[in-house]
Formats: sequence, C-alpha cells, structure tokens
Amino acid sequence: MYDTAIYIGRFEPVHNGHMALLQRALDSARNVIVVMGSAWQARSPKNPFTCHERADMMLEALTETDRARVQVLPMRDYYNEALWVQAVRKGVGQIAAADAHVGLVGHFKDATSSYLSAFPGWELIHVERQGRIDATAIRDAYFGATPGTVRARLSDLASQMPESTLGFLERFAQTPCYPALQEEWRMLRGYREAWAAAPYPPVFVTVDAVLRCQNHVLLIRRAHAPGKGQRAVPGGFIEQRETVWQSCLRELAEETHCELPESHMRDALQSVAVFDHPDRSQRGRTITHAHYFDLGDAPFPAVRADDDAMQVEWVPVEKLAAMEEEFFEDHFHMLDHFLVLTTPP
Repeated sequence: MYDTAIYIGRFEPVHNGHMALLQRALDSARNVIVVMGSAWQARSPKNPFTCHERADMMLEALTETDRARVQVLPMRDYYNEALWVQAVRKGVGQIAAADAHVGLVGHFKDATSSYLSAFPGWELIHVERQGRIDATAIRDAYFGATPGTVRARLSDLASQMPESTLGFLERFAQTPCYPALQEEWRMLRGYREAWAAAPYPPVFVTVDAVLRCQNHVLLIRRAHAPGKGQRAVPGGFIEQRETVWQSCLRELAEETHCELPESHMRDALQSVAVFDHPDRSQRGRTITHAHYFDLGDAPFPAVRADDDAMQVEWVPVEKLAAMEEEFFEDHFHMLDHFLVLTTPP
C-alpha cells in the first residue's frame, strides 16, 4: 500500500477509462493526488473545460468516502517538460509528506505518455488501457452535435462516460461557449483536412513579436478562429521569400500599424527564442520564432488594429499574470519566458 498515488491527466472530458485508473489509484494508496493538466488555459476545442469543471466531473462520479481521499492539483501547461516535471514534483511535495511512499498510476498509450518515465523515485503502478475510448472521440462527437442533440449524438459513447460527465456536457451545450468552440472545432478540422493529402505531415513556421515599452507590452485580440477574441502577441506565418526577421516586422506592422524604422527595431531587439513544443498549436506542428523588443522609456508608438487583429492595446506588465486564461495557445508562456511573470517551479 502506497501513502500517496499520483494520477496525471487532462480529462477533457472525464470518461470511464479515467475513472478506472483513478479507482486503481484509490485501491493502491491511502490518498490520491490528481494532477489536472492544462489548467488556466483559454477554452479551445482541445481544452474546452476549465480545471474546476473537470474536477467536478471526476469528483461527482466518486462515492463520498472516496472523494474525501482525492485532492486535485491544478497544473499549467509549461510547454517545457523539464519545467513541468519540476512543477509537478513541487506541487506534490506541498501536499504529500516528504517521506511518503509514492506510486504513479498510468499506462503507455502513445508518445504522449513519455512523462511516466520522468519521475524517478515514484514507482509506476502500471494499468492496461481500459477500453478503446479516448477524450478526442468524445469531443469530436460533442462538437458535431447541437444543444438539443448532445445526448443522442453521444449515445454510442454514453456507456463510456459517468453520468456526471454526460450531465455536464448537456448543460454546457446551453452556454455561449459551446457554439464558439464549435466554430473553432470546424475551422481546425477543415484546416487539417486541407493538408491531409500532403506526402508528409506539414511543419509550419511562424514569427511573433513581443514588444515592450514603458513596462507595457503590445497585445492584440485575435479577429478570427482559431483563438477568436483571445489575447496574443502580434505574429503570423512566414512567407516564402522572407527571413524570420523580415516576417516579424511585417506581421507587427500588418496587425498593429506599429511601423518603427528597422534601425530602431534592431536597437530594441533583446533576444530571439524558438518555441517548438509539438503540442503548442492545434493547427498542427508549428514552430515559432519569438522576437523580444524593449523600447525602454521611449514614447509609445502609435498603433491601431488591422488584418488579423480585432483590437490592439498596451498592457502593463504587472497585469499580465492575472490574464493567463485569456491567452491564445502558448502566448502567455512566451511572455513568461521573456518577462518572468510566474514564479519558477
């Protein structure tokens, strides 16, 4: 018997396979810590539900006795495995005793399960895959429904989900978030279908501009799916005859009309970082080159929204940490990389 069993997942949404592994954790240890990934992410077709909503789905499916033995640990997506592992260990260490005998529940379903090998000292409690259901199939069926046909559309999958999940999905379909996520889901599905006939899975190259001035950062709100209405730094896809530097300046000018002389931008350039986590974008494998500029105490350049931006504004750096859930994809983590907005794990 372990003192503590750890179960890591995203649970988007909770299904019976998740509950089977959770039950194994409960059977193996006195207490269980569920590490709930993708916390504080903006809603998207891949991450449609908040950490609190997912925790409620899971806990409501348990008996009162078992529920008292489970603690949920929200965990952000760092898009950096080393940082993520440190954060998980730190979070668990704040809950479990220092000398606790710890087990890690899981199974190796595919490459996304490699994290199970990243925690030496925690004994793996291996569990075979429970059934063939996965959350992706549930989300696809769900977003292909209408508010009034959710349960019917999920009928073939209903036996694979606890009632707490089905009830939540029906209620959520009545909220304004549901049609907005459906629009995103359809856009992303069409996007991937357009490239399905390529001889190799495509790898997209993009650029982003983190522009700082008077301790403010220039942000946009995206005008189109994916991420419509979400905050982001200005950026976009590189064009065929551009360098990443040229592309960065062009995208900045097109989206914000910030057209400072190139010499000023070169003087303001502090660093360039590549963000290439395989899961950073739902559009497919997308590698971006983020350029960090600091204009110091110079006057704010004139800006206005255009192209793919519905809004542009200068936001104080000290306000960014509280806005994490508003950002598109990994753009908050991009800002965190350059500006150190969160406490390192």
